[in-house]
This record gives sequence, structure tokens and C-alpha cells, in this order.
Amino acid sequence: MSTTSASTTPGSAADSRRWLVPAVVLTLLLVADQASKLWILRTLGPVPGQRSIPLIGDWFSLEYVRNTGVAFGLFQNASPIFTVTSLLISAGAVYAYIHYLPNRNPWVQVCMGLVLGGALGNVLDRIRLGYVVDFLAVGWWPRFNFADSAVTVGVLVLAVFLLFEEDSQPQSPPQDDALLGDLLTQDAEAPAPAHRANPGMTDSGRRIADSHDS
Repeated sequence: MSTTSASTTPGSAADSRRWLVPAVVLTLLLVADQASKLWILRTLGPVPGQRSIPLIGDWFSLEYVRNTGVAFGLFQNASPIFTVTSLLISAGAVYAYIHYLPNRNPWVQVCMGLVLGGALGNVLDRIRLGYVVDFLAVGWWPRFNFADSAVTVGVLVLAVFLLFEEDSQPQSPPQDDALLGDLLTQDAEAPAPAHRANPGMTDSGRRIADSHDS
């Protein structure tokens, strides 16, 4: 009894990779984000703003704060609204990834994993806690976390990639101009009738030649 195994074509491998790469990036980011927030809560919590861990002098430190707004502490006290909007934006990003973005490109795949992983990481905070755990303090900048950074990096890298990808596309000539050029070339290369090439032919000779042609 013989068995047959289906071979994996390059197209099917690319199709599976366009979902595998974002899924791996999303999973790793979610694990790192939630683990870091759990460590911050155990180390610097439960009351926010009581302690901090300096890392680079006064410029970079770890400080636990509760964020009821969006990324970087904007629009506070609207956590339920931003939970819904984050889910809608994530669904829109998936739709754009499927239908509009070059989703077989590794850069686009990684960026999509960063954006979705960061958005879902903060959504999990809002659902479980009612707020987002922020702890990265850089100078005067509002406190943020790994999820915020992932979304920002993913969006910026994707925008730069699409910008340069569009500029690198070759400019093809308009189809009307190309068609006109082909017609002119064919007309120039077409051989002229033999009786028209003889300027000395009389009218009677032309009539006889025309009768032979017909």
C-alpha cells in the first residue's frame, strides 16, 4: 500500500508565514508585557507613586503609575471607552493587513505583531484592573510601558517602510501612450504597395494594377 504526502508549495508556505510571524511576535510581546507589569506591581505596588527604582540617574527610572487613559497618560478617566476603541482599532488593523498591506513582507508581519500585541496588552490591563500599569519613566515624558512602546515602534516602522516601498516602485508609462507607440511602429514598418512605389506610373497603369490587386 502506497501513501502520498502533500508537498508544501512556496505560496502556501508564504500564506502560513504571514500569520505565523505576527502571532509569534504578539505572543512574545504579551508575555513580556504582562510579566513586567506583574513584577512592577509586586515590587513597587500596590500604591502608585510611592517608590521608584533609578536606572540612569534622574533621567531614566522605574515608577509605578495607574493610567486610566490612553498611551503616555493622555485622556485620563476614560478606560471603558478606550477598551472598546482599542479593540475596534485592532480589528481595523487586521482588516487592513489582510486586504491592503503587503502581508508577505517580513517587516510588515513583525510590525503587525507589535501593534496588535501592544494594543491587546493594554486591553488586558483595562479588563482585569480597570487601568493600565505604566512604569517606564524617561525624564519629563509621561510614564509608559512596553506595550505603548511596541505600538509606537510598530506604527512608525510600518509607515516608513510603506513610504519607501511606494517611492521604490518603478513608474510605468501610461497605457495609452504605449498603445499609440505600438501603432505608430507597426504603421512605419508596414510595406507600401508595389504600384504606389513607382512615381512614373501613368493613370492607366495604376488602374490596371488596381484591377490586378482586386
